[in-house]
Amino acid sequence: MDKKFIYLDHAATTAARPEVVEAMLPYFTEQFGNPSSVYGFAAGNKKVITDVREMIAKSLNGNTQDIYFTAGGTESDNWALKAAAEAYGAKGNHIITTKIEHHAILHTCEYLEKKGFEITYVDVDEYGVVKLDQLKAAIRPETILISVMFANNEIGSIQPIAEIGAIAKEHGIIFHTDAVQAYGQVPIDVQAMNIDMLSASGHKLNGPKGIGFLYIKKGLKLRSLIHGGAQERKRRAGTENVTGIVGLGKAIEIAMATMEERTAKEVKMRNYLIDRILSEIPYARLNGHRTNRLPNNVNISFQFIEGESLLIMLDMKGICASSGSACTSGSLDPSHVLLAIGLPHEIAHGSLRLTLGDENTMEEMDYVVEELKAIVQRLRDMSPLYEDFVKKNR
Repeated sequence: MDKKFIYLDHAATTAARPEVVEAMLPYFTEQFGNPSSVYGFAAGNKKVITDVREMIAKSLNGNTQDIYFTAGGTESDNWALKAAAEAYGAKGNHIITTKIEHHAILHTCEYLEKKGFEITYVDVDEYGVVKLDQLKAAIRPETILISVMFANNEIGSIQPIAEIGAIAKEHGIIFHTDAVQAYGQVPIDVQAMNIDMLSASGHKLNGPKGIGFLYIKKGLKLRSLIHGGAQERKRRAGTENVTGIVGLGKAIEIAMATMEERTAKEVKMRNYLIDRILSEIPYARLNGHRTNRLPNNVNISFQFIEGESLLIMLDMKGICASSGSACTSGSLDPSHVLLAIGLPHEIAHGSLRLTLGDENTMEEMDYVVEELKAIVQRLRDMSPLYEDFVKKNR
């Protein structure tokens, strides 16, 4: 009998859909022309890129000329922050973000601090939602940029993006959102939400890795992050990743067409998983808001255990999960997101993130809960802290 394999780490990456791979294949071997070339063989690839750009713009209610292809979410985040700082540095040197951003934002902010910019890191509440009163209070005459993620990659909390966009617009401040986890999972309207820049990545929505985009609203004076040729309307040099762009386009086409049905299924599985875990495993707590969260995100902290041991034992049972961001999985420090919502170190260390996908089933959820119950109990039986706790509470 084959070993069971249940993938519950879709926030880290997703498998490219068969339709995506099929759409990409001809662009590796047959339609391989460089879109910048003048002959007819390459002109078709230029049109394909334009078609995908149009599709992305439509999905966001934006303009086609405002979509720029990048290598993924991290590049898009870097470009948005560094280019805005460079372009508007003469106006001011102050940037506002939050304490729970992805490290692509936080580390870029650290870089900008070394360049003389001042960064305010706004707090979030116990559910991981940004404190709007604190954000408003942080605004200064020299504030040039607000960057707040659309939804958190660890605990799934969705931010009040429309309200933040309105605040930024009222004060004449550029508003960027890292929508890597949200794009394809929740509806996004850049015009209604007053979003000036938005980052997204292909491999989070069953597209290929190494491709993403940055939406830059017309009128922003942003320069290139990568210099060289005149590609992407002279804003992002380098021969276009045609195969990646085609794959991204197909993945987006499917994600938008299936969003309502797919996310309804994910919400049903998510709620079932949360309810069973919280009711059947004692000393467990849900991180993030119960309902105002990404459709596929479950993040639970278990007292008296180490998250790393939990992940290893789940893996032995064929279950792929994580304790937080895949980008920091090598770190021994507890999640900065969990600390920001007020969890003490010892509880933050015992966290588990399960992120669901369309291919997961209710039967898999049952299997995961049963294995989780046994593993958590086994780890607690080995914990002197748990033993002391039980003795004191007899």
